[in-house]
Amino acid sequence: MSNGDVTGLAVAVVGLGYVGLPTALALSDAGASVVGIDSSPARLRAIARGAVDLLPLHHAQLACASAGDRFRLTPDPTAVRSADAVVICVPTPVDARREPDLTALAAACASVVEHAVPGQLIVLTSTSYVGTTRDLLVEPLRARGLTVDEDVHVAFAPERIDPGNEHHTPERTPRLVGGAGPHSTRAAAALLAPTASLVRTVADPETAEMAKLWENTYRAVNIALANELADACHSLGLAPVPVIEAAATKPYGFMPFYPGPGVGGHCIPCDPHYLLWQLGKVRQPAPLVATALAANSGRPARITERALDLLAEHAVPARGARVLLIGVAYKEGVADVRESPALEILAGLAAVGADVAYCDPLVPSLRTASGPLDHVPDPHTRAWDLVVLNTVHTVHTVHDLAWLRAADAPPVLDTRQRGPVAPRPAPAAEVTA
Repeated sequence: MSNGDVTGLAVAVVGLGYVGLPTALALSDAGASVVGIDSSPARLRAIARGAVDLLPLHHAQLACASAGDRFRLTPDPTAVRSADAVVICVPTPVDARREPDLTALAAACASVVEHAVPGQLIVLTSTSYVGTTRDLLVEPLRARGLTVDEDVHVAFAPERIDPGNEHHTPERTPRLVGGAGPHSTRAAAALLAPTASLVRTVADPETAEMAKLWENTYRAVNIALANELADACHSLGLAPVPVIEAAATKPYGFMPFYPGPGVGGHCIPCDPHYLLWQLGKVRQPAPLVATALAANSGRPARITERALDLLAEHAVPARGARVLLIGVAYKEGVADVRESPALEILAGLAAVGADVAYCDPLVPSLRTASGPLDHVPDPHTRAWDLVVLNTVHTVHTVHDLAWLRAADAPPVLDTRQRGPVAPRPAPAAEVTA
């Protein structure tokens, strides 16, 4: 494999979710022959139909790839045997106790090891604890009699996917690569070079694993700080967003983070817990990180309490109150509700008897603790006792949300503290969280 040239290379991508599918499409677009492997037949059918949550650019790539002969889908894990390179992109969530759930990752790695053949490159992209690559790939391959960095190459290259953000597509984002030896590092860097803006190699898989955990722990801590300082601003009679934007004019030593209803998705609510879990095993305290994660976890409950307070201020009993959430996806521009704060907010309000509903054109239906809910397409035609702004997509146009600024609009709780469509002075009926 020459540097950055994957033309004609056979690549197997294991796991076709929010990371794996864009990765597979990027490799196919660069000239590789790609087989996408996923254990879910429903996911494979959705990909084949194009019914997946992708940026328009990646939908175009999927259409082109599906029309050609260099992209195919299969649930068969033995397909890795015919691949020159294997890229593992499976989820690494946490369980109910906020401890790592390695079920999918361990199964995928074990399957890849079982079917690995000499000459292959195996690249792990899933975020996990420091040492995962050696524990789940390097050592099992050695146990099979394969010499790593000679018979087979192994590397860790953490994913950097920002779903729904067209400015941070993988092709525009630098990539880290840490191989289990110099040959592994070079091979993985060459494979991923066409799919990233640049590739930065590091000394070993552990350095790359820790870098990924550091990235997302940094974000988690700063999100918690943004929410805490936003609350401080309100106590001092200040609007948080103008303060943040003023601070952001400093060209060094500051990066703006904005308040919100909590953290969601696969990365921020999960990845730092892998670090805390591993540090706990060696009795290394990380009190700042632990406190930040606890604050983030408690944010949706705080929003729920504020919503109930606002109903009480307007003399509306919680039981039977008609409450609408605008947006239930965890972030703008995606249909992903994994770990979304909206789920906890909806559950908390329903638990006290509120009649909850939501408006999110990207999420047609939703399973909640109190039962299924369907997206309300025309919320302005109904009467509400409270509207909670949770996630505002670009498809929520000024026209769509203009009714919230009308004189007879219901009270609005803005969890983002930015207003319905842009930062603006809050009207009398609007209260920030």
